[in-house]
Amino acid sequence: MSGQGDVIDGRFELLERLGSGGMGTVWRARDTVLHREVAIKEVRPAGPELTAEQSRVLRERVLREARALARLNHPHVVTIHQILDTPASPHPWLVMELLPGRTLQDLLEEGTLTPREAARIGRELLSALRVAHAAGILHRDIKPANVLLRERSPQDAGGTPSVVLTDFGIASLSGSTQLTATGDLIGSPEYIAPERIRGTGEGPAGDLWSLGLVLYVAVEGVSPLRRGTSLATLAAVLDSPVPPPVRSGPLAPVLGALLVRDPALRPDADRLDAMLAAVADGTTWQPTAISQRPATAVGAPSTPVGPISTPVGAPDATMGQPAATVDPPPAEPRRRTPVIVAAVAVAFALVAGAALVLALRGGAGTGGDEDKAGKRPGPTTPPASPDAPPASGTWIAQLFSEPVGSGEAARDRRLAAVRKDVPEAAYVRSDDYASLRPGFWVIYAPGPFADGRAALRFCAERGKTSGDTCVGRYLSSSGGDYGLQCKPPVSAPVGRCTRA
Repeated sequence: MSGQGDVIDGRFELLERLGSGGMGTVWRARDTVLHREVAIKEVRPAGPELTAEQSRVLRERVLREARALARLNHPHVVTIHQILDTPASPHPWLVMELLPGRTLQDLLEEGTLTPREAARIGRELLSALRVAHAAGILHRDIKPANVLLRERSPQDAGGTPSVVLTDFGIASLSGSTQLTATGDLIGSPEYIAPERIRGTGEGPAGDLWSLGLVLYVAVEGVSPLRRGTSLATLAAVLDSPVPPPVRSGPLAPVLGALLVRDPALRPDADRLDAMLAAVADGTTWQPTAISQRPATAVGAPSTPVGPISTPVGAPDATMGQPAATVDPPPAEPRRRTPVIVAAVAVAFALVAGAALVLALRGGAGTGGDEDKAGKRPGPTTPPASPDAPPASGTWIAQLFSEPVGSGEAARDRRLAAVRKDVPEAAYVRSDDYASLRPGFWVIYAPGPFADGRAALRFCAERGKTSGDTCVGRYLSSSGGDYGLQCKPPVSAPVGRCTRA
């Protein structure tokens, strides 16, 4: 075991231990040749002595981190200077740029970030990931402890420290061989993307899921999928509802878009950057009416995996289970309380990255309406999608939602089933409204409704009296209206039922 004062490779004097983890220790060191301070990562795994095969795997993992970092030149990716492979040490050492020993994890232990601060950090991490992904590198272990902080200059607006992504030790390079036996899983369980656990394919979208969780923790102050054991945490990542964010304000739609269990429904990097930029600038992200469908992740299935449920008021595949929305409380001041606490087990599972609810009449039973072929649509013939989306500022009764990735046939089957009880039901795509989560066909009753309570009364008259069967939703071009969700019972609605 190395100690303070030791000289590595006859050149690097160890000055101070900066931090330790399961894979070793990072030291502040002095380069006695160039007369500068650097960071050196000593790879020494905790636990019992490694077998020869385990040592080989670990050595290759360290070398892979070095190669990954050496291929990247970006202000938000830690810079590697060289790799030391000395006979005196059974494992290589990495010599890197020295950054303050403070991490995003340390910052969050002082209190949560505001949505704007988190969005700025998110954009910087995203810029690092875009460079890595373009080089064929997947990070696969994005978490607050792997995000180092670099203080901004005083004139830089915002004041939030700039971030540097580090610890590419388990990164996946294009063309590299697997380092672990089939079925082995490396990474931090609570931040691992569901598709990695399922083994259904990996791609850049997996890193974006992890980024979404980092932003959730940064603003909400809880790690939503952490459980008491690693196995329980992995199970929660696969199936447990994710608690709806209550402090995230304008960042909530971004979290909803990222924390979708089907990687094909997550936004691509360009769209995500636009969403984060709007939040960071203090404005509202405005989606376009078309061409907003997320790109399919490399190796990802084109349809959702498993059941879909949603956060407060967003639709899911079984109707949406839209729980009541709570107005975000004021941002917390910095305080010396741990930010990451035991995860909350509440309903939300997020392959539901979108919730669009629109006011549109169309369909059988409305009296006199005809489809474009001149035939009155019957209960099994869904209407055509509207030529123009309904205007902003409309309340509707959300009855069901179907992921866009499920295909139009699935949407039409669901619409036909809903029309058995509500003949005037129609559908619209959620991407057209900033107040809803993108990526869904939303099946709804158009009203018109004066407010969310009126929508609930309409549903109650038809026997739909639970949050699994009806929710009043507000259509708006403003992401700040996402919280306008009105959930049964009619006698005492839960959530926000009016815009005033």
